[in-house]
Amino acid sequence: MSKFNDRKAKMGLYVDRKLIVGLEVGTAKVTAVVGEVLPDGIINIIGVGNNPSRGVDKGGVNDFEAVVASVRRTIEDAELMADCQITSVYLALSGKHIDCQNEVGMVPIANGEVTEDDVSNVVHTAKAVKVSEENRILHVIPQDYKIDYQEGIKNPIGLSGVRMQAKVHLITCHQDMAKNITKAVEKCGLSVDQLIFSGLASAHSVLTEDEKDLGVCLIDIGAGTMDIAIYTGGFLRYSAVIPYAGNQVTSDIAYALSTPLNDAEDIKIRHGSAMSLSVSREETIEVPSVGGRSARTLQRETLAGVIEARYKELLSFANNEVLKVQNSLKAKGVKHQLAAGFVLTGGAAQIEGLAECAESVFHNQVRIGTPLNITGLTDYAASPAFSTSLGLLFYGKNVFSDDVVEKQSNIKIKSFFSSVKNWLKKEF
Repeated sequence: MSKFNDRKAKMGLYVDRKLIVGLEVGTAKVTAVVGEVLPDGIINIIGVGNNPSRGVDKGGVNDFEAVVASVRRTIEDAELMADCQITSVYLALSGKHIDCQNEVGMVPIANGEVTEDDVSNVVHTAKAVKVSEENRILHVIPQDYKIDYQEGIKNPIGLSGVRMQAKVHLITCHQDMAKNITKAVEKCGLSVDQLIFSGLASAHSVLTEDEKDLGVCLIDIGAGTMDIAIYTGGFLRYSAVIPYAGNQVTSDIAYALSTPLNDAEDIKIRHGSAMSLSVSREETIEVPSVGGRSARTLQRETLAGVIEARYKELLSFANNEVLKVQNSLKAKGVKHQLAAGFVLTGGAAQIEGLAECAESVFHNQVRIGTPLNITGLTDYAASPAFSTSLGLLFYGKNVFSDDVVEKQSNIKIKSFFSSVKNWLKKEF
């Protein structure tokens, strides 16, 4: 759980609040979201920071000091809105260095009935594979279990048997890429509770359990990368990062319309459409020129044609990945159908007509994913652009552990004994 010095706690308020911070350092923006975990599991957003990103490209740090400045400014904004001092965060990680593999482990069941120790042992066995020296395991995500001849078990604890097998999904990352982004955050006086793959965080935010059971592909389209997460039968089967995304669309607009990149991004956001057929030929837009030349008036349909072509290419990259995964799962006898279709999210998924454009590529149903089960400052954060940062909060909520409770208990105990000690000093 992220740690806070809650200014209001000094006045006896909010003492028992469970507060978490999610931080995403992307190619285009840095976002920080402060959330309170309510008793019913809903995340209540109490603070948001959102600023342009500097020094990051496709998940990699290329200007350390610029990243530090962007993060510091964003954290300060979130602290001001939430009225708290942030000391630790759940941090998103993306980039083409992200990779995945599915592994299997097997152990004997110690006492004939599966315990938590047995589950830990079999998962540990499954993840005990050799990865390259420059990489590290980022996530170990259990899929299903098998006890003797019974397959497809979701929760084996309490079941009887002789041997247990576990299938796990491993997500790996490059050591140095992870270190660089972590160091930049720590330079701001923050500690990192956990590094989390951006695509996994977004899945926690926008996907439903029904979609995961039926089979769904999540594609988080940012400025520099597209994160992919494929679920079938309720389990994560595949994750990947494609190092092309929204910035390619902006670049195409700049070159095709001979306009500066900053203006191209603004035009994309304000007037863009990924379906040229849905745009009226009578609609026109004003396009700034370069070199001090006068602005020009162009048909909006022309802009849509440029955008549609690039989005179809980007989505085709993702579709090729999906088809390879489906063929691999089918060969192994694993559920491979995506009956729930595709969910697109991320900042570059907000463009008009994208769902219809994607359906023409995937030949499947598509929806634009926005964060679910949140309250509070939804006007600031309830959009696809915040799917990752809000997903970090849901991920953090799920890893509240006994050691946090122990730490809180220890704090109370220390406080009690300090009070007794002070009282004794006064008395004697």
